[in-house]
This record gives sequence, structure tokens and C-alpha cells, in this order.
Amino acid sequence: MNATRIIAIRHGETAWNVDTRIQGQLDIGLNETGHWQARRLARALVDEPIAAIYSSNLARAWDTAREISSVTGLTPQAHEGLRERGFGVFQGKTFTEIETAWPEQALRWRKRDPHWAPQGGESLTALRQRIAQTATELAQRHQGEQIVLVAHGGVMDVLYRAATGQDLQAPRTWNLGNATINRLLWTPEGLTLVGWADAQHLEDDEALDETSA
Repeated sequence: MNATRIIAIRHGETAWNVDTRIQGQLDIGLNETGHWQARRLARALVDEPIAAIYSSNLARAWDTAREISSVTGLTPQAHEGLRERGFGVFQGKTFTEIETAWPEQALRWRKRDPHWAPQGGESLTALRQRIAQTATELAQRHQGEQIVLVAHGGVMDVLYRAATGQDLQAPRTWNLGNATINRLLWTPEGLTLVGWADAQHLEDDEALDETSA
């Protein structure tokens, strides 16, 4: 069988997610909620047949992958191809700060100009090429098996677009939630969508308190 099942995961929440601050490839760790989300995610995947875990080497993704590792016994493998989009001078800034400092660039960003990149950053076209290459490379190693890819919101967005045939400028109408479960199928012909943004494991009434730490 040539197909590879992929569970694609965005990392748990960070303080910068809450502040709407652009992380890009800066190495920001999980906040308390993010660690809780990662533990809940890991428990949701405990009975899944998983052949390998691959993760961005940025801490917020890596720590999420380590939680999955703790219940599967698999050692996560770092892959720089799963990193978030490089946002150059935008990194570390809030949306409001970007609008104020670089209004023309901010407009091109909002319009999803596929060939534009922030100074020192990466265009959507370059990001798509990187993610497509990485996903194919990793899926080809595990044909007939299931793998986990732990990455970032921009990566999830590209994977969804690829699996549903939407171009880079199509308005986003899908969720990119932290630590939700996204399922894809890879074949040599490309990606198809199986399920998206499953957050059931995050929606129970277990309190975020010392007993769940």
C-alpha cells in the first residue's frame, strides 16, 4: 500500500499566541495552558498505531511532541522543514505594531500576496514548497503506516490547502487550533483530507488546576 496516514498537530498554546504576537521562527515555549493541551493531546493519541513522530525543532512544537512521546514510547525526531514560516522583521511584533510600522507591507500580508515576503522572511510560495517537500519526504519513509507531524499554524494552513486543492490566496475558513488533531492521507498523487480540527480531547470540564498539572 502506497498511502501514509498523517496526524498533523499544531503545538500547544504560547503566551505570544494569546498576545497575537508573531512568533515565526523565534523560539517561544508553551505557556501553562499549552502544556495542559499537550498532555491532553497525548492521552487522546495513546491507542493510535504510530510509526514515528516528527517535529519542528522549535521549543513550542518540540515540547508538544515530547508529551506524545511520553505515551507512545517513540522518540521524536526533529526536522527543520516543519518550522513555522519565517517572518523576518515581523517576528516579535503584534499585529497592531506591524500595521503601524509597515502599513504597505501589512497590506500585502493581509491580501496573502503569495510572492511577497517580509524583510528577512519567507514568502507563502516558498513556505508551500518547503512544507510540500518535507511532508512528501517523511510520508515516503512510512508508506502503509501512520506518522505524527508536530508543527505550527502556518504549516497546518499549507497542509489544509494542499489537501483540499485551495490556492494560497483563498480566504481561510478553517480552524488552526492549538493541539487539535488533524488527519490527512498521503499518496504519491498528493494529500487528501480525512478530518480536521478535532478538539474533543480539549473540550471536557477537567479544570486547569494543580490536580491536572
